[in-house]
Amino acid sequence: MAKDPLAEAGFYFDELNKLRVLEPDTSQKTSELKEECKEFVDKIGQFQKIVGGLIELVDELAKEAETEKMKAIGARNLLKSVAKQREAQQQQLQALIAEKKMQLERYRIEYEALSKVESEQNEFIDQFILQK
Repeated sequence: MAKDPLAEAGFYFDELNKLRVLEPDTSQKTSELKEECKEFVDKIGQFQKIVGGLIELVDELAKEAETEKMKAIGARNLLKSVAKQREAQQQQLQALIAEKKMQLERYRIEYEALSKVESEQNEFIDQFILQK
């Protein structure tokens, strides 16, 4: 078989009998590749939308986690503050107890001294009345 002179020159007829520069097989493969590329681009677009939604969700969760973390830190600091206040109050009360014990001891000694003076004065009065 003799080769087609148009084919040798690089010209081809398609199924609609239009003159083409590309071979029909190459033209078909090019069209298929174009469709596959379009599908790929569409899938990439969908993927980007999904990933964008996921990133937004993760960012929102991160913000919520950060908020909860700050609340926990605030609660911990408040608890430490309350503990320090209680400790300071306890020290103040212990100092007050020690002061009151010392005052009680002074009053006890003063009471004993006054009781002794009263006893001596009562004895003096009794002796004075008996001498008359």
